[in-house]
Amino acid sequence: MITPRGLRSTPSARTVRIASGQGFWGDDLDAPVRQVRGGRIDYLMLDYLAEVTMSIMRKQQLRDPAAGYARDFVPLMARIFGDCVECGIRVVTNAGGVNPTECARAVAEVGRRAGAGGRARIGVVTGDDLMDRLDDLIAAGHALEHMESGEPLESVRPLVRSANVYLGARPIVEALRRGALIVVTGRSTDTALTYAPMVREFGWSWDAYDLLASGVVAGHINECGAQASGGNCSADWWEIPDLARVGFPIIEAGADGSFVVTKHPESGGVVTLRTVKEQLIYEMGDPTSYITPDVTADFTSIRLAPEGADRLRVHGIRGGPPTPFLKVSVAYAAGYKAVGTLVYSWPDAAAKARSAARILRERLDRLGLAFDRVLVELVGWDSTHGHLAGEPPPDLPEVQLRVGVRGPDRAAVERFTREIAPLVLTGPPAVTGFAGGRPRVQEIVAYWPALIDRAVVEPRLNVDVVEV
Repeated sequence: MITPRGLRSTPSARTVRIASGQGFWGDDLDAPVRQVRGGRIDYLMLDYLAEVTMSIMRKQQLRDPAAGYARDFVPLMARIFGDCVECGIRVVTNAGGVNPTECARAVAEVGRRAGAGGRARIGVVTGDDLMDRLDDLIAAGHALEHMESGEPLESVRPLVRSANVYLGARPIVEALRRGALIVVTGRSTDTALTYAPMVREFGWSWDAYDLLASGVVAGHINECGAQASGGNCSADWWEIPDLARVGFPIIEAGADGSFVVTKHPESGGVVTLRTVKEQLIYEMGDPTSYITPDVTADFTSIRLAPEGADRLRVHGIRGGPPTPFLKVSVAYAAGYKAVGTLVYSWPDAAAKARSAARILRERLDRLGLAFDRVLVELVGWDSTHGHLAGEPPPDLPEVQLRVGVRGPDRAAVERFTREIAPLVLTGPPAVTGFAGGRPRVQEIVAYWPALIDRAVVEPRLNVDVVEV
């Protein structure tokens, strides 16, 4: 065991502590540092990826072949590399995005500058990226049909920007087995970043489905960072203490699959039944069949038992075999969009904003500009609840008019951006809030979920372990 910033951490045969340090790309930059330096942990998991993130990274890589990964991860490792080497803390992350090899190279460089040369290894997992194989896979009969519409991917093939398979824990476990202090993957599932260390430490077999399912539940709790320890908590949110220093969750796991959700002492936030329950139902489909690459977990079997302040025991989880398929996350270009805003003040704020929207629409029609959709919202009144908000009161002090358009013609969307500012002097009175200037045209990246036979993916997975 270690004291903060102190002795080397040797994972216990009975308990392994896996800390969440990142819930998404852009999360609290200091949270991983607090996890590493705030008390004993054995592993730090960092989740950077969402569906749209991969397409953003692909666009970056097309501009710069050395890009395509979560750049924030590199300066973070510059801060904590020495701590991880000193304390034996292993880092598991999907920060590699579409370029895990280059990400690992950059991390190795900061490790050498931190004095870790010859003292650490980095594992690199590749094989999830299908972009170079898409045409061959489609020709071989893998239609990659949209999971909701059934439409074959071939219908949008020229527009595809990224295609990545969700990988499970097996390649991460292999990298850890080969001595990696840091494991960098591409599109790993969020949960695998937590249960791979459990498989490695406890020697679970790949057909021990109840144990693997327990690891998946632990990973699901860890994957969104502070959302399990008081952040974004809807129940009595005003009672959550010290969110400015919120402690991210830590999974304290045992070989029997049971685990405790906790956090570092003296950190902010709370770990309670309500905070963990809210995270458990996050992004939940069929609770009896939570599908991952390695196991199918039954979330209805979960049992929760408080064990004192900021300690919640989780046990009783049941699992079943995985499916023959892996999920593919495809992103494709789907036109362009732009969003413009103006703020109207009392009196008659809502009426002014609605009038301005009508005037704008008439001008767009007169210019012959056609869009797939024009969306008008009054932020401060109906942008969240739509028509359920009813009619705004006449004494509403101010409201933001937000108008967005989307369509296939970039030129039409560009022209829309030039029609917002004239409303300041050619529309209703009392406009403010246009300091941001003309709206920016953005490419729309749409999500295409599909399934693929795991037999054509897994043989091509690769694990490299390199010396720092």
